[in-house]
Amino acid sequence: MPKVKVDGVEIEVPQGATVLQACELAGKEIPRFCYHERLSIAGNCRMCLVEVKPGPPKPQASCALPAAENQEIFTTTPMVKHAREGIMEFLLINHPLDCPICDQGGECDLQDQSVAYGRGHSRYAENKRAVTEKYMGPIVKTIMTRCIQCTRCVRFAEEVAGVEEIGAIYRGENMQITSYLEEAVSSELSGNVVDLCPVGALTSKPYAFEARPWELRKTLTIDVMDAVGTNIRLDSRGRQVLRCVPRVNDEVNEEWATDKTRHAVDGLVRKRLDRPYVRRDGKLHPVTWDEAFAAIAAVDHGGSVAAVAGDLVDCETMFAAKALLKELGSSLLEGRQTGMDYDASSLAAVNFNTTIAGTEEADAILLVGTNLRWEAPLVNTRIRKAIKKGAKVFAIGPETELTYKVEWLGADLAVLGSLPERVTEAFGKAAKPMVIVGGAALKGAHGAALALVETLGLVKDGWNGFNVVHMAASRMGGLMLGYAQKAGISALYDAKLSFFLGADECDHARFTGFKVYVGHHGDRGAHHADVILPAASYAEKSGTYVNLEGRVQRGERAVFPPGDAREDWTIFRALSEKLGCTLAFDTIDELRAAMALDCPELATLGLKTFAWNPPALGGTAEGVLDGYPIKDFYLTNAICRASPTMQRCSAELVHGESFAEAAE
Repeated sequence: MPKVKVDGVEIEVPQGATVLQACELAGKEIPRFCYHERLSIAGNCRMCLVEVKPGPPKPQASCALPAAENQEIFTTTPMVKHAREGIMEFLLINHPLDCPICDQGGECDLQDQSVAYGRGHSRYAENKRAVTEKYMGPIVKTIMTRCIQCTRCVRFAEEVAGVEEIGAIYRGENMQITSYLEEAVSSELSGNVVDLCPVGALTSKPYAFEARPWELRKTLTIDVMDAVGTNIRLDSRGRQVLRCVPRVNDEVNEEWATDKTRHAVDGLVRKRLDRPYVRRDGKLHPVTWDEAFAAIAAVDHGGSVAAVAGDLVDCETMFAAKALLKELGSSLLEGRQTGMDYDASSLAAVNFNTTIAGTEEADAILLVGTNLRWEAPLVNTRIRKAIKKGAKVFAIGPETELTYKVEWLGADLAVLGSLPERVTEAFGKAAKPMVIVGGAALKGAHGAALALVETLGLVKDGWNGFNVVHMAASRMGGLMLGYAQKAGISALYDAKLSFFLGADECDHARFTGFKVYVGHHGDRGAHHADVILPAASYAEKSGTYVNLEGRVQRGERAVFPPGDAREDWTIFRALSEKLGCTLAFDTIDELRAAMALDCPELATLGLKTFAWNPPALGGTAEGVLDGYPIKDFYLTNAICRASPTMQRCSAELVHGESFAEAAE
């Protein structure tokens, strides 16, 4: 490890570290605009200048200079100060004075660094250059006159998102950043360029002119739009969530979030259920809570009671429903709404065992019936990293664009029983082989996929390469709590009383009994219900979630539910009194204590490791896959379907509709 001196203090730095990283290890703050820890080095902005000896007697860009043995680095000399002031002056030559109306105000790197490192005034008296606005789609708003050509957005699109649709045109002073042919950027991760942009050139279009950062109350929670468990921060004002941004968690989402995670929040205030309803004479009528509970209590169920968990519910809700059904003498619990009936007796056999971060280490990967780009976009970015390290990727399923090179083996699941020699050869040489089974193959090929564990040598010391991708935030938590019937959801169809916990994706018409919908949006489930009990969304309650790799995480409440809506677990607690079987918890802490006794894995936060004891499955998988479970990435749940932004994304990016932009 090289030893360097930073402002007279000697430190050791890792081999291959840059001078900028050495300065940060020494506790020195180095200004930068183009440098980003997760992107390649560009060396565009020159703001990170330092003085280095031995070397030429001039400032050098620390982001692109390797740290070497016996270097002396100076970060505060008059030469460095003067050079940074000059660079800042150049950056501001064409920058407009938009701070009073710029959405980046208060969170702007250019603002902060111009105050800290700039001259305080400009000597430039010529006319400023103006750049026409570019169109990048319904998510990203552009004011390109503010752009300082740091190229962070270009590098992100190419290296992380894998969609090379953002680039530079022209040269020198006339250089401009734009999307290809000024079309909408098709990546489901495009919103991340807003966070990456160090100035106000790229801002959030749905959030434009809504609020200033200092007006917002910030709440740390967990995203429920997919099963990745993205760590997010909800920014709210009053009783409305105005913005969602990702938090850094290197084990889960790094610092990225999908466009659905970021912008579905405007659906939280639309199509909401804010009072109880009871169906009379074929029509739903608003009633009081007591009347709604009385209608449920009047059902003669005889112990035939079922609960179907939706995709967005938390573990507390599922446990409260399970506890109520137990008191009523039933165990008809199911969370696989769409008809899945795979064997869930072993949690390891339905878990993402390699872990999300561990995906980067795989050197041979087989995708079975999964469109990872839509089912788990932030797992897809990890596979891109693995490919950069030399991994080979094979896939079984209908061909689709996954943003990286894939060798497709056809859409016939029978291939699982007789993989081509080139595949077995690649896996035979692999130190860390990996199979990922998606929803399209999970129903009919779970056993055949498990047989690959021995065929391809997926489980080794310190490595488990068998993985299942779930698409619902509640799925792993539900499986841990027993929300799985051997026959699947069909075992619940004849129940005399059914509770739907935000379950909007199942076939409600198949349920013959009395239907109670406990949810937050007037979506498919509410339309079929005999009684509607208004509940809280993920932003309106504290809840525990388990992501697809078995990581237990907890989110906090950002705002309160609208109207008469209540937190889900409190609804079941109050209903239990009316049904004469009062549940044994009155607070969220008491509920979590009871839940921990029922399922010890949920007692503590963090990644859980499940013992590898897969069921004795096998046999041949047959059938040709004609598609993947997610048909429209932007409209996968009730919150998304209520969101104007997600509807616009779906129309434009999935269905190809065009929208005229008004002149500004």
